[in-house]
Amino acid sequence: MTTTYGATQTTATSRRGSHPGLTLLIIAGAQLMIVLDGTIVNIALPKMGDYFGKNQTDMTWAINAYTLAFGGLLLLGGKAGDILGRRRMFMVGLALFTIGSFLGGLAHNFQFLIFGRIIQGIGGAIASPTALSLITTEFDEGPERTRAFAVFSAVAGAGAALGLLLGGVLTEYLTWRWVLFVNVPIGVVLVVGAYMFLHESERLSGKFDWFGGLLSTVGMASLVYGFIHAASKGWSNGITVSAFVLAVVLLAAFAALEGKLSYAMMPLRTFRDKNRSGAYIVMLIIGAAMFGMFFFVTYFVQLVLGYSSLKSGMAFLPVAFMIGIAAQLSATLLPRVGPRNLIIFGSVLMTGGLFWLSTTSADSSYAGHLLPSLLIMSFGIGSIFVPLTTVAVAGVEPHEAGLASALLNVGQQVGGSIGLSVLTTVFATTSTSEGKHQGKLLGALVQSGKEPPTVLQHFLQLSQQATGSVKASAGALTDPTANRAFHEVLAHGSSRGFLTAAIFALVAIIVTMTMITTGKDEVVDAPAGVAVH
Repeated sequence: MTTTYGATQTTATSRRGSHPGLTLLIIAGAQLMIVLDGTIVNIALPKMGDYFGKNQTDMTWAINAYTLAFGGLLLLGGKAGDILGRRRMFMVGLALFTIGSFLGGLAHNFQFLIFGRIIQGIGGAIASPTALSLITTEFDEGPERTRAFAVFSAVAGAGAALGLLLGGVLTEYLTWRWVLFVNVPIGVVLVVGAYMFLHESERLSGKFDWFGGLLSTVGMASLVYGFIHAASKGWSNGITVSAFVLAVVLLAAFAALEGKLSYAMMPLRTFRDKNRSGAYIVMLIIGAAMFGMFFFVTYFVQLVLGYSSLKSGMAFLPVAFMIGIAAQLSATLLPRVGPRNLIIFGSVLMTGGLFWLSTTSADSSYAGHLLPSLLIMSFGIGSIFVPLTTVAVAGVEPHEAGLASALLNVGQQVGGSIGLSVLTTVFATTSTSEGKHQGKLLGALVQSGKEPPTVLQHFLQLSQQATGSVKASAGALTDPTANRAFHEVLAHGSSRGFLTAAIFALVAIIVTMTMITTGKDEVVDAPAGVAVH
């Protein structure tokens, strides 16, 4: 899902030239590239981990580095477009996103990959909120703008599905680097096109909440780091404790600052409405459950089911399409059913699908277990997005509608980073415990003479390869007993991750029932400049 927002409308009288088709192609193409990045990298994560010698827990940073930078700076990026000019900041954001993609694709160590992903996230945080805003600048109000919004929504909505498929193709037939390199030629063309054909918007007065952006982003990064560090070093480790303490201090300082500044990037008055606050909490929880689910399923289908990168991408396509179908249906039903009922319905389906996923084992098949549970869960997710946006913008002043809806995206991105770090901590803890259990079972088989002593060595090699420390031998890779035990470890850890996500979704139901009361009589149309995917 991507939520972007616009600010003050401007007329098209001083447009550089009348090229509506090219203009829309540039704007929609930029948003497609940014949305696509949310899924295209996921498919390549196991191959990236093999190259850098990083385990499944470490590779969460390839996702979190992007989402933290994107979510943490999104509001600041939108403000930059209003104050410095949307066309100008649109080009700056695209340039940074392109440079970050290039640097990430060139990376020969993990730290450099993370650096590239951070630059991508910063670029996305600047380009995304200005992309849709530019439609209000470039297209006159009426049928012309309506058609532009429709095309934009359709293209951005297809980004997730296209990313899954394209990520599989590029990783399978080229290398993982091309899931990043593919953005470079596209980004260059879009920057040149924006310079030639887009019109600059009026510049508004205002100040930047730089310090607030820094506090929130570093604070969230410290929180996520604390969870991930706890997965490998334990909860009582000094660095783990220090990371959590730093996170609390920085986030508390951020909240205090936002309550005092007249130009705060996240004014606390936005949260005074109980319904709106409930919508933000629900989106935070959904992001936590959804990002973690995609991450674990990606590893499960490749490491346990043995799917190739291309087949993995194909396996996710039904999920992306189901989310899109559900979102369209919920938009149609919204006036008759009301936001609250749709959010409860979607949350219940999402919870049920995740609980079904939590029963995953090493014997689970894609068609018989993963696919039906994923379809139920994804239909639930798709049913929630539109009513949540409606609740978030209901009753707000027109000039704050963009901020209110954009905070949903911030919540999803930040929630995704927190949730992914929590779920990977659960995975690491439970898979370690299951690994010891499987080791004892293999030891008993060796002692009874049913298996040769090498099976324990092979199991150890497979486990060490998963942590990124060694490469398993050919004997280990072809040992059926050792591989079966290793798959049991992965499946057990993944199932506990899914169970944690299901508990998150259960909390979303409780929050909706206790905080959100918006009914069908209070439904409002999403304001111009708001799009949810």
